[in-house]
Amino acid sequence: MPEAPDAATAWQWLLERRPHTRSWTVDELAEIAHAAHAEPLLRALYPFPSHGGLHFLNGLPGEVRPAERLPHVLYGPPPYKVYSSDFTELGEVATAEEAVALLARQLPPELRRPRQRP
Repeated sequence: MPEAPDAATAWQWLLERRPHTRSWTVDELAEIAHAAHAEPLLRALYPFPSHGGLHFLNGLPGEVRPAERLPHVLYGPPPYKVYSSDFTELGEVATAEEAVALLARQLPPELRRPRQRP
């Protein structure tokens, strides 16, 4: 299964459900993926669906160390459960937009500032 070479491509492949990429056949992922992509702080990160959750990487797969884990959300029908980087439940919310807002608030301070595009 190929991994995208950068975050922008990973988002594109995730949203278009490119065949043979991570979780491309999982219908339940679409709503949370679209909501997360609408949030600039999350859109700047690499989306990484795995084990029933939409995870976010501050780098490319294989380059991120366990100590650099970020919060994630389980996808599926609502309610959505949001977890911290250490897998502590942060909350259960009714909508994808609420899940994304909770995720964004839980990012480390250095990632909560919008990134400047070159």
